[in-house]
Amino acid sequence: MADLIAFFSRADQNYVNGEIRDLSVGNTEVAAGMIQKLTGGDTFKIEPRHAYSKNYNECIAQAQDDQRRDARPELAGYPASIDSYEIIYLGFPNYWGTMPMAVYTFLEYFDFTGKTIKPFCTHEGSGLGSSVRDIQKLCSGANVESGLALRGGSVKNAGKNIEEWVSAR
Repeated sequence: MADLIAFFSRADQNYVNGEIRDLSVGNTEVAAGMIQKLTGGDTFKIEPRHAYSKNYNECIAQAQDDQRRDARPELAGYPASIDSYEIIYLGFPNYWGTMPMAVYTFLEYFDFTGKTIKPFCTHEGSGLGSSVRDIQKLCSGANVESGLALRGGSVKNAGKNIEEWVSAR
């Protein structure tokens, strides 16, 4: 059985270490790449069909509106199947205490019964929030393990933390 690293990540303008910065690669995608190198797993980027604005403040307004409406944004695509995966590393930035709504869309699309889900998030001070409990509710048949919270502004230096977390299978 193989591993899947499914993640939502946003480049462009992001809040990093107290200021708005332009990122060519989102922080969660950086972490997903590190996990991929350690596990050899397949990667899948969760992307809404209609991307959020590249402008940080506009993106925040759009994402907050999605959360307020409990929206399930349509995704650009899905893996053909998750049947061959035993472990799913699920990555996302913390959006107001939980996952972006596109991650909810992804989780509701598949049956994760019998799968192990290892959540990881990037944040700027809020940790995992309620995301692990939210995943447990959405994927009641899955084994949802303890998550890993990574400070987005320091993610490039998180290799040791990621390695320890991945190896704690």
